[in-house]
Amino acid sequence: MTDTYDLAVIGAGSAGFSAAITAAGQGATVALVGHGTIGGTCINVGCVPSKTMIRAAEAMHAARAAGRFPGLHGEASLTDWSALVGAKDDLVEMLRQTKYADLLADYPSVDYREGRARLGNDGLVLEGGDHLSAGRVVIATGSRPAMPHVPGLEGVPVLDSTAALALEEQPQSLIVMGGGYVGCELAQMFARLGAEVALVTRSRLLPETEPEVSEALTRYLRDEGIAVHDGLTYDRAERTPDGVALRLRTEAGEDRRLDAQHLLSATGRVPNSDGMGLEAAGVALGPLRGIQVDDRLRTTRPGTYAAGDVTGRDAFVYMAAYGAKLAALNALNGDAHRYTSEAMPWVVFTDPQVAGVGLTEAAARARGLDVRTSTVPLDHVPRALAARDTRGMVKLVAERGTDRLLGAQIIAPDGADAIQTMVMALKARMTVAELGETIFPYLTTVEAWKLAAQSFDRDVAKLSCCAG
Repeated sequence: MTDTYDLAVIGAGSAGFSAAITAAGQGATVALVGHGTIGGTCINVGCVPSKTMIRAAEAMHAARAAGRFPGLHGEASLTDWSALVGAKDDLVEMLRQTKYADLLADYPSVDYREGRARLGNDGLVLEGGDHLSAGRVVIATGSRPAMPHVPGLEGVPVLDSTAALALEEQPQSLIVMGGGYVGCELAQMFARLGAEVALVTRSRLLPETEPEVSEALTRYLRDEGIAVHDGLTYDRAERTPDGVALRLRTEAGEDRRLDAQHLLSATGRVPNSDGMGLEAAGVALGPLRGIQVDDRLRTTRPGTYAAGDVTGRDAFVYMAAYGAKLAALNALNGDAHRYTSEAMPWVVFTDPQVAGVGLTEAAARARGLDVRTSTVPLDHVPRALAARDTRGMVKLVAERGTDRLLGAQIIAPDGADAIQTMVMALKARMTVAELGETIFPYLTTVEAWKLAAQSFDRDVAKLSCCAG
């Protein structure tokens, strides 16, 4: 059986749907091929389930933290783990249905096919032998959790992020391997929901952030009772009568052992690039198995494009959807659209939240740029003072001479929303002076950006409210 389409899309997650919807809007006929649960990682096992659980944990913590205001006292407790997890599952199911499955009826030129697919001579070959003939192909198969190479790990029960969010019973203790955004988010979430948590990482928390931000987050997590162990080597994992043990070695050569009910691996993700016959079809893969693409999302096989996590870069759902849109447009209209991530925001949903855009100080210097920086702690920001929560800071990086802004990072309770201000500033190629002269509303977190811009050349502690 052979069907003919203008475009075939492999993967029915955020990127795949973005490519299919974009192509349909161009008047193209589309074969959208999904394998597994429709909707992909974000809606089913990633962003949505984790963030609703994180918000639940924040609600508990906020009630207990009410005492920071004189005269207030708050308490909150987790009374029904099954109800909490069930509500998370209900939300996932609702969004999967309304934002993915139900949408297919609105795009009659998109033909959804379920099953594994591999590249054929002029399209795709599905399980069972059906052949889809297509003028162009977009690969958007995403990624999956990776497991680190730790002796003994294959012999112990290990949770990945998907399994951790599906636990049917409330965990009592947890070792989290990995200090990236997934490890930090889940470690804090489970700790706030009552588990004893140890967070272990080979380097430092959020190693690609500014060192000041990493150090601050480490301090805040430890203040909440999370045992953060950084700069360690994983020696061995072992099964114990009560769960698991992880043997570690410090940089000084000291041996440590951690015991817990569960071991959670949050050490990164691997592209879903296997099983499609990519290399045999002429699609080159990078050293970490991500599909190699150029700035037009073209692979090394003519007529074949790739976008999202399967490329091994910019692993955020919004970047996957953005890239897949461009890939579809290029596939159908002649490669006119260039993929760029120069003003790509990223967010870590810890509390306080960590967010950034553009270059870090180290990355800018590595490119040979002469830079200057400004860091302002939140105790200079009236919003934080009024909230009686001054955890955090902002940092700006600018090119010396031109004073053009190159990067920004924030750690603050409202950091996720505040970063978009700097996305727009970098996109507009603003200078330090222009940012410092911009009018910001008083008693907002984003006012920190104005103060940071002003602090390049003056002491903002000597300014009155809204001055300058």
